Amino acid sequence: MDNKELLKKVREKAQEWLSDTYDEETRKEVQLMLDAEDSTKLIDSFYRNLEFGTGGLRGIMGAGTNRVNKYTIGAANQGLCNYLKKNFADLPQIKVAIGHDCRNNSRTFAESSAKVFAANGIKAYLFEDLRPTPELSFAIRELGCQSGIILTASHNPKEYNGYKAYWDDGSQIVAPHDVNIVNEVSKVKVEDIKFDGPDDLIEIMGKEMDEKFLEMVKTVSISPDVVERHKNMKIIFTPIHGTTVKMVPAALRKFGFTNIINIPEQDVVSGDFPTVVSPNPEEKAAMEMAIKKAYEVDADLVMASDPDGDRLGVAVKNDKGEYIIVNGNQTALIFIYYIITKMKEAGKMQGNEFVVKTIVSTELIAEIARKNNIGYYDVYTGFKFIAEVIREQEGKQKYIGGGEESFGFMPADFVRDKDAVSSCALMAEIAAWAIDQGKTLYELLQDIYLEYGFSKEKLKSVVRPGKKGADEIQQMMSEFRNNPPRKLGGSPMEWVKDYSTLVAKNLITGEEKKIDQKVTSNVLQFFTQDGTKISVRPSGTEPKIKFYFEVKGELKSRAQFDEAEKTADAKIEAIMNELGL
Repeated sequence: MDNKELLKKVREKAQEWLSDTYDEETRKEVQLMLDAEDSTKLIDSFYRNLEFGTGGLRGIMGAGTNRVNKYTIGAANQGLCNYLKKNFADLPQIKVAIGHDCRNNSRTFAESSAKVFAANGIKAYLFEDLRPTPELSFAIRELGCQSGIILTASHNPKEYNGYKAYWDDGSQIVAPHDVNIVNEVSKVKVEDIKFDGPDDLIEIMGKEMDEKFLEMVKTVSISPDVVERHKNMKIIFTPIHGTTVKMVPAALRKFGFTNIINIPEQDVVSGDFPTVVSPNPEEKAAMEMAIKKAYEVDADLVMASDPDGDRLGVAVKNDKGEYIIVNGNQTALIFIYYIITKMKEAGKMQGNEFVVKTIVSTELIAEIARKNNIGYYDVYTGFKFIAEVIREQEGKQKYIGGGEESFGFMPADFVRDKDAVSSCALMAEIAAWAIDQGKTLYELLQDIYLEYGFSKEKLKSVVRPGKKGADEIQQMMSEFRNNPPRKLGGSPMEWVKDYSTLVAKNLITGEEKKIDQKVTSNVLQFFTQDGTKISVRPSGTEPKIKFYFEVKGELKSRAQFDEAEKTADAKIEAIMNELGL
C-alpha cells in the first residue's frame, strides 16, 4: 500500500470516530488530527487496530484505533466478558478483580472497566487505589475469581498505558484462552461495548486485602534469625513514583527490617514520573537518586521497583566502594542460589523441587539447578509461562523460584506473576545473610560465579517507532532467519534455534531437532561453539527489537573478576559490531 492509499484509508477510519458513538473530547482530538497539515500523528493513531495480544494490550494514550483509550480498553473488556460468560456459563456468579498503577488515566480506565464487567452481569472487585501487580494476582486467587485485569504499562514511558488480563489461577492468560480471548476481542464493535453497569456489582477492596497479601509475603522469609541479627542494616528503597510506595516498605518491616530509607521526591505518586526520563529500574538513570542517597548514608542495599511493582532493581557496593546495578540475570542467580542453599541447610529439600527461567536468561541458572539435582524448566519470555509450568506441576513438583533477565523474580507461588514486593523483602534478607558471613552482596555474587562458572550478559534494544519501524523490525527478523551468521566473536556458529518453526539446526553437521515448546514464537537464538548465546526477538509491547547476549569467561578468583568482566564486555561489543548494532 503506497502512502497516498494508506492516508486515504486512515482518514476514512478516523472519520468514523467523529460519530455520536464517541464522546465529545475524543471527537475533538480526532478532528484536530484530521485538520493538521502533518498527517504523521493521524497515520500512527489509525493505521492499524491496537492489537489485543496474548499479553493484553499496551500503547500510547490518545484517540484512535492504535491508541489506548476508553474505547480500545472497553473493547478488550467486552471481549473478555463475552469469553468468560461462555467459559463459565455454569457458575451462578462470575467474578473478576481489577487493579491499576499510577499512570495518567489508569484510575479512570479501571473504574470504566468495572462498569463494563458489571454491565455484563459480572461481579467486579476493584482496588480502592493503586496497587502493585503481584497483589492483583494474589487477590484473584484469594477471592476465587475467574479472571482479573490490571491497567498498567509497566515500565514504559509516561505516554503509554495498557491492560493485562489474568486467568483464575492468578497468572496472565495462556493457551488456549489467550487466542480465544483475542478472537472475542477482535469481534467487538464500539456499539457492542456495555459501558454503564450497576454499582451493586462493584465491590471496593482495600486494607484487608493488603494485610492478607503481606502475611503471605512474610512466608517467603527463609532465615528470620539472620534478619533479626541485621535488622538495622541500611536499606534504600524507591518506588519511582509507583504502586509499591507503601507495600515494599511494609513487606520489609514484616520481615523485621527497621532501617528503611526512602527518597521523598520519588515517593510522590505520579504518572508523569517527574524525576526520571523512564521509570525503568533496568536503566541506571532511574536509580540515580537512590544511589546518590546510598553514598550519603553508606547504605548496605539499594532497591527500586517499576511503576506497577513487578520488576525490581538492585544496586550494591563493589570492592572499590562504588554502587553498581546488579542486572536481572544476576539477581535471579542470587535468589536461586540462596533459596537452594538455605533449603538444603535446613533439610527441607524433598527431591521434587524445581526452578524456571526464560530462554533469553542466563544459562547459569540451569547450571545451578543441574549441579544441585533440582528440576529445571526453560520457557518463553513472560511470567505467564513460568506460572503455566507451576500449574502443570501442581501436586507433582514443588516450585521454589523462577526469574527472567528483565529484572523480574517470583519467589513463591501464591502470586503467579513477577513480584517486586516479595522479591525486595527476600533480597534484603539475602544481603543480611551475606553480612552474616562477613561478605557483601557483591562478593556473594562473585562466589556464585566461582562455583558455577562465569558469564556476562548484555541487552541491546533497537527502537523503530511507527509503521515504518514495524516494517524494519520485520525485515531484520527475516534477514536473520534466512541468512544466519556463520561465525560470531571468532567462534563458529553451531546451533540456530528458530522458535517460529520449533526447529533447531546444527549449521556444522546439518542435524535438526525439535525444540521442546508447545507453541511457536517469533524468537531466534544463535549458539557458537565457545558457549556464546545470542537471542533475537521483537518486543511484544514496545516498538523495538531486542538482542540478548551471553558470553562465557574464565574466573578463578575474586581478584580476576574485573578482568573477566572487561574481557566479556569487549567480546560482546565485537559481536555487536559484527551484527551491525
